[in-house]
Amino acid sequence: MVHAGLSPNFVPYEHGLELQNEAAARLADGDPGTLLILEHDAVYTAGRRSLPEEYPNDGTPVVPVSRGGKVTWHGPGQLVAYPVVRLNNRFGLVDFIRTLEQVIIDTASDFGVTGRRIEGRTGVWADPDGLPAEKFAQIGIRVSEGIVTHGLAVNCSNSLTPFESFVPCGITDAGVTTMSRLTGRTITPSDVAPALVQHLTAALQEVAQ
Repeated sequence: MVHAGLSPNFVPYEHGLELQNEAAARLADGDPGTLLILEHDAVYTAGRRSLPEEYPNDGTPVVPVSRGGKVTWHGPGQLVAYPVVRLNNRFGLVDFIRTLEQVIIDTASDFGVTGRRIEGRTGVWADPDGLPAEKFAQIGIRVSEGIVTHGLAVNCSNSLTPFESFVPCGITDAGVTTMSRLTGRTITPSDVAPALVQHLTAALQEVAQ
């Protein structure tokens, strides 16, 4: 099941949380899972390791959440996916993160973007023109009793200005970029969504009950 809320129908972050909670509740009744694909209104979210002094102060709302990680931004031009599923017993948190990273790498490749992992860090990265690595996709999930909530975000055509008001994901020695910037052409969430859904749905069939 896929719910989409893409431009111009941006989904408020709090409503996204409600949709995830409802999807998680359905799993108890035998539902196979829900894949939420959307763009949020502009918001910062603060994972469990975030400190209040790390919060941005540009007036954009900051929402504390139960996922791992630190502060990140969501908003127009960024494609967000929440796969609310129950993992097979043989898949743990790290295994699932690696699965999501590969999904993003495969999706980006469809658009001529070469993504890679960096050991010891989550997300997907690019190395444009020999510069220090720049992150174009973030992953922050929570697994409780085998049920996944939260998910991934791919910077497609969003502004990078919000990332100047905080330290993205707490990482100080790397940058942030978008698929549009990496390719020199506009690539929107609506462009990327079908490919992401295809790759992610196939992956979930392997890792979810």
